[in-house]
Amino acid sequence: MESRPIHVVLGNEACDLDSMVSALALAFYLAKTTEAEEVFVPVLNIKRSELPLRGDNVFFLQKTHIPESLLIFRDEIDLHALQQAGQLTLILVDHHVLPKSDAALEEAVAEVLDHRPIDQKHCPPCHVSVELVGSCATLVAERILQGAPEILDRQTAALLHGAIILDCVNMDPKIGKATLKDNQYVENLEALFPNLPKRNDIFDSLQKAKFDVSGLTTEQMLRKDQKTISRQGTKVAISAIYMDLEAFLQRSGLIADLHAFCQAHSYDALVAMTIFFNTCNEPVRQLAVFCPHTALRVTVCGVLERSHSPSLKLTPAPSIHPNLQTYLQGNTQVSRKKLLPLLQEALSAYFDSTNIPSGQPETEGVSREQVDKELDRAGNSLIPGLSQDEEEPPLPPTPMNSLVDECPLDQGLPKFSAEVIFEKCSQISLSESTTASRSKK
Repeated sequence: MESRPIHVVLGNEACDLDSMVSALALAFYLAKTTEAEEVFVPVLNIKRSELPLRGDNVFFLQKTHIPESLLIFRDEIDLHALQQAGQLTLILVDHHVLPKSDAALEEAVAEVLDHRPIDQKHCPPCHVSVELVGSCATLVAERILQGAPEILDRQTAALLHGAIILDCVNMDPKIGKATLKDNQYVENLEALFPNLPKRNDIFDSLQKAKFDVSGLTTEQMLRKDQKTISRQGTKVAISAIYMDLEAFLQRSGLIADLHAFCQAHSYDALVAMTIFFNTCNEPVRQLAVFCPHTALRVTVCGVLERSHSPSLKLTPAPSIHPNLQTYLQGNTQVSRKKLLPLLQEALSAYFDSTNIPSGQPETEGVSREQVDKELDRAGNSLIPGLSQDEEEPPLPPTPMNSLVDECPLDQGLPKFSAEVIFEKCSQISLSESTTASRSKK
């Protein structure tokens, strides 16, 4: 038993719906089409305790009758121990760059299936399948329907169907997220399973679940959809907040909560991108930059205001605190994916324009003129790096590749042994068989 290899299908650290569904569906396909008694385990790349923060994931699992108890989360399986024992093979879906804390796992990566541009510097040396479509679930659906269409059941089809529709904003041509291939495979799934939910129904219910932040604390809202970038010890958190910025700013004790959040996680700055849909179902984006470090705050805001590739078209909004700068973002096409490179450049400009040791608060006022020269340099240097991004087909605001230094294992070793994992796989197979038999009736 101990010598049996484990093939782990691993989604990205954000564990958005597309990533979760892609991992589940690809592991299902590989388990059904591999003749040898190989074990394929889909792993959700977050702690189990963080699943409630992903309302659309929780809703969709319930909708498709998949018990959360059968899922395996990153803090429940020790991939590094499996790797050291020579038992691990990794298949990455919806990302292709491992975080620094998982660098030792790179040699275990056997395959990549992703839908975003390749980072050539960090891409694992293995078989890489990348296509710039709206949803990674589209590529998984293609793999199944081209490789073994007979294994596809309604449960797996519903997972893929819903993930593609959500990521591609209900296939709306005005939004431009869906490619021809995304549309093709949604239509193929609907043709094979005519009783799948109507597109509008599944999109509206998933969208409502995704943006439902009722009952969440400020800390949970910030962690719900968060990425982190760092340079020379200075860390910036970027959180997507699914509500109107004005309502967010009116939360009781907000400034104290923002301070506590940054202090607890050693963040020097926090950038919150709020997004909601107006009465015409059009996306509205706003930005808030919270940073007690004056020089860093001035630099970050300056780079964002001056950026022209892409242009955010920012309009400053009244601030409730000196350490907080807020904006209305006129260009709603600029998602967090496109904001991350700008913030990386802002960190570069910050270190080029000041000799302050990283991580040390700057309390004296710093004028905008002092960093203008560096901001101009940073803004100009962005043009080559981001022009390619602007020329690519518009992609959904899915998480960027790993820029997070933290690992879910930081809080301790997982609870599951190899034997428990094999047992869970047996339970999953039994559950799939039961569901499939019900679907056929």
